[in-house]
Amino acid sequence: MASRYNHAIQRVLAKLEASINSENYYEAHQMYRTLYFRYIGQKKYSELLELLYNGSTLLLQHEQHVSGADLGILFINVLTQSGTEPSEDYFEKIANLFRIMSPLLPERDVFIQSALRWSIKGTEYKTGHPDLHQKIARVFWKENNYTMARQHFIHSRDGPGCAALLVELHERGGYTSEIDLFIAQAVLQYLCLQNKATAQEVFNSYTLLHPNISSGPPYLLPLLNFLFFLLKTVDSGNFAVFTVLCERYQISLNRDPCYQQYLDKIGQLYCNVPSPRPHNQGLFGSLLQSLFNGVEDEGSDDEQRNTASTSQTIQELD
Repeated sequence: MASRYNHAIQRVLAKLEASINSENYYEAHQMYRTLYFRYIGQKKYSELLELLYNGSTLLLQHEQHVSGADLGILFINVLTQSGTEPSEDYFEKIANLFRIMSPLLPERDVFIQSALRWSIKGTEYKTGHPDLHQKIARVFWKENNYTMARQHFIHSRDGPGCAALLVELHERGGYTSEIDLFIAQAVLQYLCLQNKATAQEVFNSYTLLHPNISSGPPYLLPLLNFLFFLLKTVDSGNFAVFTVLCERYQISLNRDPCYQQYLDKIGQLYCNVPSPRPHNQGLFGSLLQSLFNGVEDEGSDDEQRNTASTSQTIQELD
C-alpha cells in the first residue's frame, strides 16, 4: 500500500515538473493542490510546507498572482494545522511571499491576516507576533503605503524603524506645525499597548532623526516635553505626577481629542487611575478625586513633595 501511495506521489510530482517546464502554470497549480491533499492526509507537514512555499514563490514570480496567493494561504493553513511554532525562519518566508504578492490582490489581505493569527500561537501577543508585524510594516513602507506601514509598526518592537517612517511621512506630507503630533500619537499608542520600551525608543529616535527638532530636553515644542516627562512618569507609576503633568500641558493635549482617550487608558495601566465614570468630570475629575482620597495614606507627604518638585521642573522646561 505504501509503495503504491509513493508511486502515485511520484507520478504527480513528475506531472508538476512537466507543467512547470512547459510553463503551463494553471496545470501546475492543480498539481500543487493535489499534492497538498495527499500530503496533508499523511501528515507530511515538513515536506508539504517546503512544497507550498516553493510553489507559491514560483507562481508569484511568474505573475500567477491568484494561484500563487492560493498556495501561500495553504502554506499558512499547514503551519496552523500542524501546530508549527512561530519562528524567525517562517516569519521571513511569510514576509517574502507577502512582498511578491500583488498589492491589488484581495487574497493578499487574507494571507497576512491568517499569518498573524498563526503567529500568536503559544505567545502572549493578541494582535500578531511583533517580529512579523515589523517585517510586514517594512514591506508596506517600501510600497509607500504609509498608513498600513505605521499600523504594523505600532504592533512591532521596532521603535527606530517606526521613527524613521514617521520622519519620512512628516517630511513628505505634514505641516511644520505638526512635527510633534506625528510622534505624540505613536508614543501614546505604544503605551496603551503596554509597550513602554518601544515607546521610549520611538521617541528617542524621532527627536534625534528629525532635522527640525533641536536637541533636548528642553525642547522648543511643549508636546515633546510632555512626552519626555510622561515616559518617565509611567516608569515610576506616580499618580500625583501624572496628574500635574496632564494639567500642566492641557493646552497642548487639546490639539487632538484622541489624546484624552489615550491618557485615560495610560493612567489606568500605569498609575492606578480609576476608569472614568459616565457622568463625572472625566479624566481630571477622577485623578483629583483619587488624589484627595489618598491624602491620609502613609507616604502622602513624600508624594506631595515629589509633585511640587516635578511641577517646578516642568515649568523650567517651558
